[in-house]
Amino acid sequence: MILKAENIPRIGDKVANEKLKPVGTIFDVFGPTSSPYVAVKPQIQSPEQFVNHVLYVIPSKGEREKRERR
Repeated sequence: MILKAENIPRIGDKVANEKLKPVGTIFDVFGPTSSPYVAVKPQIQSPEQFVNHVLYVIPSKGEREKRERR
């Protein structure tokens, strides 16, 4: 799946739907930094059900720990 991102996520972060159920994992970030796109490897049977839906990034555990320490 190719998604337009508002912020630049990290490779390996999880992507979830509005109910926070996992949808996939980010495996590439590309495009300009002002308007990035991400490639997501789906973990579900039919990713086309999320066309025109908002999806969310769940930061990896290491990233959460870094943010909490600051």
